[in-house]
Amino acid sequence: MATTSADKLPMTIRGKAMLEAELKKLLLEERPSVIRAIEEARAQGDISENAEYEAAKERQGMIEGRIAEIQGKLAGAEVIDTAQIKSDRVVFGASVKIVDTETEEEFSYQIVGVDESDVKSGLISVLSPTARALIGKKVGDTVTVQSPKGDKEFEILAFDYK
Repeated sequence: MATTSADKLPMTIRGKAMLEAELKKLLLEERPSVIRAIEEARAQGDISENAEYEAAKERQGMIEGRIAEIQGKLAGAEVIDTAQIKSDRVVFGASVKIVDTETEEEFSYQIVGVDESDVKSGLISVLSPTARALIGKKVGDTVTVQSPKGDKEFEILAFDYK
């Protein structure tokens, strides 16, 4: 279900689709574009002092590196359909509603894969301190999250899987 082996990182279906879309763009648009730029720079003659050539080669290296990185992440991912999770505890993929026990401020987060995290959108990485504190807990449990501003205490109000 939501457990992963040590060498696999969990990823939601949405996260996999995002990485696949980026990979497709890199392979079908970015890579051909940079190859054209290199060919055009080469056509200008001496490449030893050609800034356009150097910039295009550097860009090509970054594109190829990102392609390899995405392919590795997809190969090493355990894709999880969060809507299929049935658990009485918070696990990867949970949408969790918590309250700061000191300020009474409420927050809602979904625990997602590393590449999917976007705190402003309510998506936190499974490796974040908040997610690590929440995983394995139940409604009503209080968790302590270590942050740069000091320890914060939260109570879990609710969670579900979408």
